[in-house]
Amino acid sequence: MSEIKHKITKLYYSIGEVATMFSVNNSLIRFWEKEFNIIKPKKNKKGNRYFTVKDIANFKIIFHLVKERGYTLDGAKKKLRENKYNTVKNVEIVSQLQEIRAQLVGIRELL
Repeated sequence: MSEIKHKITKLYYSIGEVATMFSVNNSLIRFWEKEFNIIKPKKNKKGNRYFTVKDIANFKIIFHLVKERGYTLDGAKKKLRENKYNTVKNVEIVSQLQEIRAQLVGIRELL
């Protein structure tokens, strides 16, 4: 899983900031926004997108399904539609396990 080390501290994030968090292009963020109805950024008068913490959490789920688990877009949509709760829980568990692993590797390096 991509290591998203950014602390969520702001109310809104620009598309560039979100793309940097996930190490993807801005165009992929725009594409996923169109494909997945769970992502609803705020837009200003100029049309700039501003993503909330909830949007970023949803991107994390989509990223996990598509980029890490290898789901197609249709497969990811189906998974979210059928069993979003378990999918979200699985993503959280994987994220926590990766954090624990990183801490253990850090401890091993200190020894």
